[in-house]
Amino acid sequence: MPEVLATFRGPVSCRRAADIPGLTLTGRTTEAPDEDTAVAFSAAAPAELPDTLEDVVVERLSEAQCRISSAPRAWLVSAAAVHVHGEIAAQFYRAIPPRAAPWTKRLMWRFVLALAASRAGIALLRLLRR
Repeated sequence: MPEVLATFRGPVSCRRAADIPGLTLTGRTTEAPDEDTAVAFSAAAPAELPDTLEDVVVERLSEAQCRISSAPRAWLVSAAAVHVHGEIAAQFYRAIPPRAAPWTKRLMWRFVLALAASRAGIALLRLLRR
């Protein structure tokens, strides 16, 4: 029974490479519609695969074979390894909020930027740098 690895919605770019990964599909999935997802294959792309596809479904048929479906066609890829990469930066920063800067550091930068706003302040900062 096929295992669905990714269900893309909208345009999907197909990037070919001479080395591994030989084929990478990049686009937005139904699971994470606001973030880019990439599916990388350890095999070369089929020769007739276009550079851009629409509404793609990637399925693992067996241990070494996957199917890339985009209406009205489907392509078989024989790949020993398939990796699904999702962008998790938004989830990470929601889980770990940024730490507020210490008040001494904020005060120091406010002072330095106020000095840098005038010619006399810039001259003073140059003197302090030496």
